[in-house]
Amino acid sequence: MTELIASVTAFWQRIPKAVLFGAAILIQCVLLVLMVADRMQILRDGREVTLQTQPVDPRDLLRGDYVVLRYDISQLPAGSLTGKPSGTRNPVVFVRLAPNANGLYEAVSVHAEPVPVTAPEILIRGRVSHSCGSTSPIFCDKLTIKYGLESYFVPEGEGRTLEQARNQQKLRVVAAVLPSGRAAIKRLLLDGQPVYEEPWY
Repeated sequence: MTELIASVTAFWQRIPKAVLFGAAILIQCVLLVLMVADRMQILRDGREVTLQTQPVDPRDLLRGDYVVLRYDISQLPAGSLTGKPSGTRNPVVFVRLAPNANGLYEAVSVHAEPVPVTAPEILIRGRVSHSCGSTSPIFCDKLTIKYGLESYFVPEGEGRTLEQARNQQKLRVVAAVLPSGRAAIKRLLLDGQPVYEEPWY
């Protein structure tokens, strides 16, 4: 074993530092391209759902050039999951959404695993911010869920207007959701009119 480690170490030492540096840059570039491609897939292929935003605690204001977002579906009753083992303190859940009479998507139920849905219903994937119990985590009766839709970058100086609209419940978010439940923000609506459209890249 010692000989193997020594031979591997000697091999790495023979590789020029410029080659290692180039390989590290290449790996970072590949990871970045994969992240962009993944987001493009969600925005291109995902079904659109419109979500109502909710006011945010005034202590959690604009940070830099992005707006903090919270939704009607950010806090939900656990329903049949209440008291069941969650496995971890931040378990993944799947929320079944359906449109109301105004076309806004609302939560119907929360599940620990994907469940079949029929259009116009849709399943969105989220992660519970924490579970009850310290030694054996269980689902609380009320869940705070994050979907990866909780912040949106805006041009410098334009965040305050959106924050005010959000706190007056005039701001809505159109998200793209894949069949797997992964979601991304596609556009923002202010008083029903598009104000920001997310580019594919």
